[in-house]
Amino acid sequence: MSYAIQWVRSLIFIVIMYFALLPWGIVFAIPAIISRKYAYLCCRSYCWFITWLAGWLIGLKCEVRGTPPQDEVLIAAKHQSFLDVLMIYGGIPAGRFIMKDILKYAPVVGQFGLRVGCIPVKRGKRGAAIKKMIADVSAGRLFPGQLIIYSQGTRIAPGVKAPYKIGTGVLYKELGQDCVPVAANVGVFWPKRGIYRKPGVAVVEFLPRIPAGLDTAEFMKILEQTVEGRSNELMREAGFTAIEE
Repeated sequence: MSYAIQWVRSLIFIVIMYFALLPWGIVFAIPAIISRKYAYLCCRSYCWFITWLAGWLIGLKCEVRGTPPQDEVLIAAKHQSFLDVLMIYGGIPAGRFIMKDILKYAPVVGQFGLRVGCIPVKRGKRGAAIKKMIADVSAGRLFPGQLIIYSQGTRIAPGVKAPYKIGTGVLYKELGQDCVPVAANVGVFWPKRGIYRKPGVAVVEFLPRIPAGLDTAEFMKILEQTVEGRSNELMREAGFTAIEE
């Protein structure tokens, strides 16, 4: 398939992806108000549709490996593009993200994100937001489920090194839950910016749990080594070689 044809298909895919938010939001609006389970179903079914569409329209197959958690855990994931958001959320029953504060104003995404318990975080105020979230969990105001955090704080392009932020360690310690690391290679096919999407096999992999109770520094070291090491392996598997060690 030529680059031009794939670019056009990628553009059509992106247009459908964003316009599909509207019918999903309309269909699930009232049910989601009645019960939070329909908000989860809305978000998960949208994720399933978009990952199916990626395989059918642009030749980008989406593969979830490992065992997605079903209980209350902290998920600390590699973040390379919007695709890993869709694949992770579609694989778990009751996920909620620590998300950028500005996203709460986005049509459909913001309303349903808040409904499923996502935590908006303002840049530069992550510490205060984490403290508030921990207080909310302790008070029982948030429904149980899987809390997802991107430990590097933003999307990181393949081959680029970026520090792991201590917020993940604070959450791990204060929540007292196991942590499920998640590796990914999706950025090889779905870049941080731009329209073009490459065909191939995008993978997110749920890795073995890190048990609760470790020292924060030890936990952060294990988390980074685990996620970065496996993500690099997955990217090499996808044909990407420009990886900083």
